[in-house]
Order: sequence, then C-alpha cells, then structure tokens
Amino acid sequence: MTRLISAETLKAWLHDGQEIAVLDVREHGQYGESHLFYGTSVPFSRLELEIFRLVPRRGVRVVVYDSGEPDTEGVAARAAAQLRRLGYTAVHQLDGGTRAWSAAGYVLFAGVNLPSKTFGELAEHTYNTPRVSADRLAGMLASGEPVVVLDGRPIGEFRKMSIPTATCCPNGELAYRVHALVPDESTPIVVNCAGRTRSIIGAQTLINLGLRNPIYALENGTQGWFLGDHRLEHGGTRQYGAGSGSAVLQDAAERLAQRFAVPVVDADQVRAWTQETQRSLFLCDVRTPEEFAAGTLPGAQHTPGGQLMQAADQYVGVRGARLVLFDDDGVRAPTVASWLVQMGHDACVLRGGLASGLVLPTPAVPAVAALDTIDASELHALVEREAVAVWDVRASAAFRAAHLPGARWSIRPRLSAQLAAAARPVVLVADDAGQAAWAVATEWPAGLALPRLLRGGMTAWREAGLPVEASPNLPQDAECIDFLFFVHDRHDGNKEAARRYLAWETGLVAQLDAQERAAFRLPQAQ
Repeated sequence: MTRLISAETLKAWLHDGQEIAVLDVREHGQYGESHLFYGTSVPFSRLELEIFRLVPRRGVRVVVYDSGEPDTEGVAARAAAQLRRLGYTAVHQLDGGTRAWSAAGYVLFAGVNLPSKTFGELAEHTYNTPRVSADRLAGMLASGEPVVVLDGRPIGEFRKMSIPTATCCPNGELAYRVHALVPDESTPIVVNCAGRTRSIIGAQTLINLGLRNPIYALENGTQGWFLGDHRLEHGGTRQYGAGSGSAVLQDAAERLAQRFAVPVVDADQVRAWTQETQRSLFLCDVRTPEEFAAGTLPGAQHTPGGQLMQAADQYVGVRGARLVLFDDDGVRAPTVASWLVQMGHDACVLRGGLASGLVLPTPAVPAVAALDTIDASELHALVEREAVAVWDVRASAAFRAAHLPGARWSIRPRLSAQLAAAARPVVLVADDAGQAAWAVATEWPAGLALPRLLRGGMTAWREAGLPVEASPNLPQDAECIDFLFFVHDRHDGNKEAARRYLAWETGLVAQLDAQERAAFRLPQAQ
C-alpha cells in the first residue's frame, strides 16, 4: 500500500542529503503550469516508457504527486500502484498534491527544466557574464564587423528559428569544436539560444576555458531578436562540420574540472559503485547523437552535454544520484561536469572515457502484452461502414494536425472513463505501440473487448493514400493536458508570449527559498 506523506515531510526529505525521486505524474501541460521545483515530469501516459531510464534503482525513495484536485483523475494513486507492480519498493504519495504543497506555504513553479534555468540566472549574476543586445549585434552584422554567432541549441531547435549568420553548435560541443568555428583569438564570439539560459552558459563556458576572444551572451536570445523587430531565419542547416572536433582545449578542460573539484574515476570504481544498493548510478555519454549511435559503453544512456546542463531532469530523475560522464576526447565530459557540480549534482568523469572498457549491466524492463493489429486498408473499410470506433492516443497537437476521419482523441488518464460506454469495437491509433499497450493493460474498462491497434500508425495510413482530417481547435485547449501552451506560443510569432516568458525566466531566482538556493554550489560572485 502506498504511504501518504505531508508536504512538510516531503520538504524535509528533499534536503536531507539522501536520494529521492519526486515525480509529477500529471500530463506535461498540467505539470508545466504549476509544479514543485524538484518535481520531475513523468506523465502517467508515458510512465512505463520513462521510469526505468529516469529512476533505475527500484529501491530508491519515490514520491508521486498530482494536483490533489478532481481535474487530474487521481493519477498519483494510480501511478503509485503501477510503480509498485513494476517493482518499486519505497513508493509514497504527496497527500493533497500541489494544493497541499501550496497551502503549507511552499512555492509552486511554472515552466519546465526549472533547476537548470534557475541556475543559468544565478550563473549570470555570479560570473557577470558579458552580454550583447539584439540591436548591437544586428548593427555589427549589418556593418560587416567581424563576429561569430554560435547557437547553443540542438539542430532541431536551430532549424525552427535562428539568428542570421549563426552556426549551430550545442553548448556541450563548444569546447570541442570552437577552434574550427572561430578564425582567430580576436574575433568576438556571441552565443545565443531561444531565451537566456544556454546563451549565458555557452558564453561563460568559453570564458571559463580561458579563450582570449571577446565573448558575449546574446541578451534574451532569439526572442530578444524577435522583440527587437529583427528578422529571424527559418529552416537553417548551418552547423559544425563532422570533423571539427579538436583536443586543443583538453588541458583547459582538465584545469576547469580541477577548479570545481570534479572527481575523475576509473572503470573499477564505477563497477564497485554498481554494488552499492543505496545509491543510484547514471552513466552518461555526452557526445553527439551520431557518435552515440556509432558505439557507446554498455549500460550508458545518451545525454548530450548541452542538454544535460539545460534539462538535467529529462535524463536524471533521482535527486542526489551519482552521474558518471564520459566522452572520447577528454574535453566535453570535464567541461560539462564542471557545470553539473556547480548545479549541485554528484558528478564525476570516467577516466579513459569510451576506451575505459567499462561494461555496466542493462536492467531488465518488464514487458507488456502486445495488442493485436489491423492494417490501414482493412481499418479504412471498417471506418467507411462505421463498424468501429477509432480512438487516437497520440499527442493532442498531432491529433489536431491530422487524424483519421471520425476519430476521437483520448489520453491514458481519461481512457477508461471515455470508453466505459463504447458500443462498437475499438481501434487505437498510436505513435508508440508500447505506450498504447500499457494504457490498455492498466486502464481498459472491464467487460469491453480489447482493442486492436492500427499497424504502422498514421505513417502507414498516409502511405496507403487514405484520407485524413485536421481539427485545429479539437480537442479544445483546456483538454490538451499534454501540451504546454506557455512554452510554445513564444516561438509562434506571439510577442506578448515572448515577453511573458522572459519575465518568467528572469523572475525565477526570486521565487527560491533559502534551501533551494543553497543547493546550488556556485562560487562567490565575481
């Protein structure tokens, strides 16, 4: 049985020095509107797909929560029960959810990746990171002044919008590739992102490594550029070259790691740690997706360095866990680790990296019974005769963009209630067969025949040339509990949304309490 704990107990646990996984099991849109500072988003709709990666040790303290209100369908209790079935032995539930947390006088936060983004604001204050305004950079570019603009985001974000002349070089790659992207030691370097955090951290990374160039963060990133009425580019593909990596800064990266007391451990030490039953261990490959795909260490997960700094909660769901970082160049892992230690993580670097010979076991993941499938042509014939009910369990945004004619949208927390009175055989449409199967395994109404799954999903349907419908306003915004409008609207030409976002980001530090602020380990302000 799940033990209920009070907000006061959870607050004490968060700062007692022991490992804890605090999981917000509401859907992502609900999470992003109001959540605990250390809450990790693990939506109930994706619970089994994410939990073993984010929380690998089954004996760790786990606390799940929802809002404590009827609008979240009691998902905390349902998720807690499922976690126990999956083998987690120390599962607790925050009694009263976020409602009780707020009533106890603790702050709730909006947005995503809170610890990392708050850290960025603190880092700017600590280091007094130089910055350049959008108007000043625009003037430099217009006049032909020498300047190199490096975009610290992944290529997928870069393609959406970018500063003219910018080259995509995610922050985790900067130390490894900057010498191939900047012609000399006198050319100014401007690092940008979409908002603030990666601009600040990217610029300060190069400063901390000792580059002699004038280095600046672009104030407010692409949003500041847009708010200044400067033209953004879209669909950009300019990025670092495949052979652009260099070990020139290896000594500088080593000194940087030493400056922040980043431990360097060998493979034997990491193997010994795997035997410690009271600690969680994450082996993190901080290289590029292409390098990871070409070969990594057994038991490692891909945690691209820039994103590990920007969104650590998307890779590590256990507060206080051990993080072992590695690369194959001796530059990227120590540079990234120097920031993680300042963020308060127990991070270290694996000596020898990819060549260390370390092999970690891959934990067994419970299987779920696969659903029977139906091909697109057969389903189309049934749809034409109105002989089936089609329910689409993909993301709400994907459903709005295109779905089968007559299909309805659902999501795991609401699936059972919506299908309780189903009169026709049901066919599900999903992007992930496993996600659909887990939803059916735990949520399917008793007495209702099990559904079939569209084989190949929407891709197969489109490839068969079959008709689709779009419904830009269905489900209605309030029903899109998996989509955080707060984050996305700022990139869609909405200046007011961009202003609100930047005000939110710069206001994060003021919302911290003393314990939350003390958990960061930044040096004294310079």
